[in-house]
Amino acid sequence: MSRLIRTTRGSAHFPATQVSHQISPTLLCQKMPPKLLCRSEASDAVDRALISMTNFANQYNKVAGTTYCSDPSIAAVVIKGLAEHKVSLGAPLCPCRHYDDKQAEADQGYWNCPCVPMRERKECHCMLFLTDDNTFAGDKSSITPEEVAEMISKI
Repeated sequence: MSRLIRTTRGSAHFPATQVSHQISPTLLCQKMPPKLLCRSEASDAVDRALISMTNFANQYNKVAGTTYCSDPSIAAVVIKGLAEHKVSLGAPLCPCRHYDDKQAEADQGYWNCPCVPMRERKECHCMLFLTDDNTFAGDKSSITPEEVAEMISKI
């Protein structure tokens, strides 16, 4: 199946004209930079990473003795962000912080989940892993990938 791409070309000296190009999805994928994936490949990779990150978060809660936030959509959004970063950066970089250079931060590892503050002091900025003394701590320490997918689909 080909995709029709329309572009408009023009400048102050020449009138704009529309040019149509037939581009196959395979060709689109081949033309993309190596770090980027095609939309279907990217969504498949994010889906796999979403399952992986959900299983990781459940296991980490179990080992660390923490729980998810009382609002489970918080966990779902954070897990989705971790999965997207896992695919795009190669590491589950904390999605709740601003970075000038995400790739450099992911390579350094300080903010990769579980981040150093979480590992050292059980302080999770994202509210993904909460201790019992946290006001927002819920009673769930596990969530299914299907629940995560359902919650993020409503956002």
